[in-house]
Formats: sequence, C-alpha cells, structure tokens
Amino acid sequence: MDWMNITLFTINGDTPVLLLDLLCSLLGLSCVFLAGRGSKYNFWVGYLYSLALFFLFLNKNIYANMILQPVSIGINVIGHYRWTHPRKGEESSSDRRSLKVTSLTWMQRLLAVCAVFSLAWLWGWLLGRFADPVPYLDACLTILILTAQTLSALKKWDCWVAWLVVNVVQITLHLSVGHIFMSIVSLLYLVNGVISLNDWYKKYLKDVKH
Repeated sequence: MDWMNITLFTINGDTPVLLLDLLCSLLGLSCVFLAGRGSKYNFWVGYLYSLALFFLFLNKNIYANMILQPVSIGINVIGHYRWTHPRKGEESSSDRRSLKVTSLTWMQRLLAVCAVFSLAWLWGWLLGRFADPVPYLDACLTILILTAQTLSALKKWDCWVAWLVVNVVQITLHLSVGHIFMSIVSLLYLVNGVISLNDWYKKYLKDVKH
C-alpha cells in the first residue's frame, strides 16, 4: 500500500523516515506514559497503537509482530475490563473502582521465564521457514510482548521488568530494519519503564499494607 511508504525525510540520503513510523511513535509514547501512571485511558490509545503497528510490521515483512497485533487488542480488551471492574478484595486502596497492583510469586516468575525462552525458540524456528529476516529476534520480541501485556492486563508490577527487556530487544530489531523513529521511541520506553517500575512497586507496597 502506497500510503504506508509516505516519507517525511531521509537520513544520510538513503534511510527514509516514514509517516507511519512517526504515528506509531506518538501513539506508543502516549500509551506507555498513561500505563505508567496507572491510567485506564492507556487502553484506548493502545487499541489505535496496535492497529498502527500492524501496518508498520506488514510494511517491513516482520510477520510475527504483525500477527501479534490482533492478539494485543484482545489482551487490551481483557485488561481494560479487569482494571475497571475489580472483584471483591482486588480494589485499590486509593480508588475502590480500580484494580490494585499485585505481584507474581518467585515460582510464577521462573515458569514465565522458561515458557518465554521455549516458545521463542519454537516460534523462531517456524518463522525461519517463512523467510522472516530476523526470525529468532522477531519471535523473542513477540513472546516477550505477549507476556508483558498479559502481566499488564493483570496489573502485576512485574510487567515493567518484562517491558524493560522488550525495549532492549525492540531497539535492536528496529535498528536492524531501519525504523528510526521506533528506535528512538523504544529508548524513551526504556526510561519510562524504569520510572513506572518504581511507581508501581510503591503502589504495590501501599496496597499490601491495607
């Protein structure tokens, strides 16, 4: 589709910066900033972000992350509902209409890490059969994002640890295929992730005490 290749300008005369890159960057930054502040409105921005990313990855033939976007929207819908409809005993101490921040156990963390590496290896092997330019990196990012999004939907503060790993992998992936804006925004995600990890942990401790 021609509209996906609208170029704003080029860097060094041969690296195009696309309008789609900029759109994804702005939506992504808005989404993670709102999520880091614990705002339920991050989900509304997240729906648009997933749609924009679908076309971004389609344009670059990064199939695993392209397929991820409809799944991401589904996880967002679940998270949106869970954040705004806490069950009895799950209410935040600062807002009874919001889900409180909780934590994984060490056993759950160990199982999550083992599952991520196993699924990433299998998915990467499958993608390698379909001419994906970076199959294992693409697959690792896919599984990590799904894990981080699921933990976010459940409002586990551990999600920000997963997001920090995702950000490092994203920077590598985007640089490898020439996504200039998305490389920059992934670096900003990294900064936001560190701040958000600290903020959510404080909220977790506050709710534990109540």
